Amino acid sequence: MKKHLIVAAVLAATGSMAQAADPAVNLRMSTWVPAQHPLNPALQAWADDIKKASGGSISMTLFPSEQLGKAFDHYDMTRDGITDFAYISPGYQPGRFPIIGGAALPFLFSNAEGGTAALDSWYRQYAPSEMKDIKVCMAFVHDPGTLHSVRQVTLPGDIKGMKVRPATSTVGQVVTVLGGTNVQASASESRDMLERGVADAITFPWASIGLFGIDKVTKYHLDAPLYTTPYVWGMNKAKYAALSAGQKKVIDDHCTTAWAAKVSAPWTAFEFGGRAKVAAQPGHHIVKLSPAQLQQWRTAVAPAEKQWAESVKKAGQDPAAVMASLKQALVKNKAGL
Repeated sequence: MKKHLIVAAVLAATGSMAQAADPAVNLRMSTWVPAQHPLNPALQAWADDIKKASGGSISMTLFPSEQLGKAFDHYDMTRDGITDFAYISPGYQPGRFPIIGGAALPFLFSNAEGGTAALDSWYRQYAPSEMKDIKVCMAFVHDPGTLHSVRQVTLPGDIKGMKVRPATSTVGQVVTVLGGTNVQASASESRDMLERGVADAITFPWASIGLFGIDKVTKYHLDAPLYTTPYVWGMNKAKYAALSAGQKKVIDDHCTTAWAAKVSAPWTAFEFGGRAKVAAQPGHHIVKLSPAQLQQWRTAVAPAEKQWAESVKKAGQDPAAVMASLKQALVKNKAGL
């Protein structure tokens, strides 16, 4: 009995020493959303859990609000080691990531809770080839957003001639299909674009229009789950490779579909409550659609999927199979429309 206890004690001590021997690393995390955005504290909680699981050997410092670089540059910043982890919007890179761009097509997602689980589990089969310069940790979506405009938009034909800031390059294709002109701007630049009349409308989630001040310059809001935006939380490959085996396991254990849902949950709740807040503001108009009008939108935006399909073919993938697997994941997670 004593012999077994001694062996167990030795093994435990050896394990503790191995953990203690892991080199201390401090990793940089970069986001481009404001410090008060609900994603930031969720990512900090994720980092704190990694620190605990690594026995304190992995610590992280969060840099929000584009402190390390512009929103459009976060993929390349991760690749180049300017940051170790980054919040990446693939849709800010037109044509570069066509596969994940399919998740931004209109009228696919009904909610972000199941939608994030669907996106993350689906994209894991494509991420290693489409985003081969980085380690994709997890992917998530915000709750469905819509069109917010300076003048009323009810039918798809109303977009013709308008200048629209699209959330992603895929949404930009939709704007083009509808006869509008795309105006490129990051989320943080969008209020200024609308205020100066450079843009007439923007696609954005419901609560974040208040966070970015967009509710001050738009008064009309289309009451439809028009789109959602896929995002990636990515890691620098060289930094991951330099970690010990035990530290890599800790990172891998925190780069899962379950963690994607957990990290995005506060943001999901935030955006979900946004519609009621906007509707309660004086001077704001929620533009409701009849079933027939909603069908007009669905029909009008359908050609955008054909454009997306062509870009996926050029990337060497079968767009029908890609979309079928995404829709299957949405059904499985009760997040399809």
